[in-house]
Amino acid sequence: MSSTFSSLVRKGTSFLTPNASSGNLTASNGFVTVPEGKLFPKVDPAVDGEDCDHDCTSCTIKYPAKFSIDETEKLYGMVKGWSTHMLVATGKSDWVRDVEDEKGSVMAAVGKCKVQPTNGRLMLSASNMPVPSSHHDDAHAKGSEPTTVLLLPSFTLVENVTPQSVPELINHYISTSSTNTSPLPRSTPTSKAVSLSDTAKSADSGYASQPPLQLPSPTSLHISYPLLPPSHFTTRPSPHSYLILLCSQKTRDARCGQSAPLLRREFERHLRPLGLYRDLNDERPGGVGIYFISHVGGHKFSANLMIYRRAGLDNKAETKDGKAPGEAAQCIWLARVRPEDCEGIIRYTVLQGKVTKPERQLRGGFDREKQMISW
Repeated sequence: MSSTFSSLVRKGTSFLTPNASSGNLTASNGFVTVPEGKLFPKVDPAVDGEDCDHDCTSCTIKYPAKFSIDETEKLYGMVKGWSTHMLVATGKSDWVRDVEDEKGSVMAAVGKCKVQPTNGRLMLSASNMPVPSSHHDDAHAKGSEPTTVLLLPSFTLVENVTPQSVPELINHYISTSSTNTSPLPRSTPTSKAVSLSDTAKSADSGYASQPPLQLPSPTSLHISYPLLPPSHFTTRPSPHSYLILLCSQKTRDARCGQSAPLLRREFERHLRPLGLYRDLNDERPGGVGIYFISHVGGHKFSANLMIYRRAGLDNKAETKDGKAPGEAAQCIWLARVRPEDCEGIIRYTVLQGKVTKPERQLRGGFDREKQMISW
């Protein structure tokens, strides 16, 4: 490769690299790239209490003595944007270094698939979500065992996914799914009953005298109908109101394997008194699901975690209007998280969408209600 061509490639790549100092930029679908202080509100002692930004004093869990991370590099705005996040159930908390090299897995099939999502970049994560009982059925040949995937931000579980069915999954579910830069679906307006008096008013206004709309005949139209999703897939909403995703992949970095189980224990300690803790097999509606996932980048800033918050919830993880919770309104991506941060993360970040230490911990994320992103 010539030096001139290499230079052009580097220049082209620079335009695609997130820039934390880019200010307000209009992204796709009207979403705006915003600086650190605008994406998520920071806790305010005047509103949230004097101890809102303090470390937990009752925390007894500690990282190993030699647990050392990068504390100097700027975090915000350096996350590469993504459209859909897919978590694959594997029943494991650690994987080969690159999960797309996990032989016979859905992750490997995604990595090799020639069919690409049409609605933006797919972030792929292996997870410790339990595999279905059918995964262990002797009737399935090795490398064709079904599993479950979770699509975010739609909070949709797709079941009976096999490596062989990945192209169908991408075409029928991922490419048609909501993305991080899709405006939140609006609720359907209540239909209004039409009375005879309404009809009379329309006539008085002159609309009734308009000639009927002339539609083209069916034979003059070429109508293409989308293919129905394959019947072997089944879908259902995720039961959880919130998700905390912890990087646990020690094959990429030992610190991730050390920090994830310690943070889960501390999160559980704060969630149980609130009735919000959900373990991997707990299908009760609501609550906070905590999953281990594969490498998401930035292990030198361990611990990394991503928080997905559904729309329309109050700070008790219940819907404000009594309706089923919607899609994810926010993803808040944090790093440099320590056990003593967990209480504040539950009280303010998970339940209220506020950040306690943005200058030190906030890597990025999105807010679909405000139509703001960090990349």
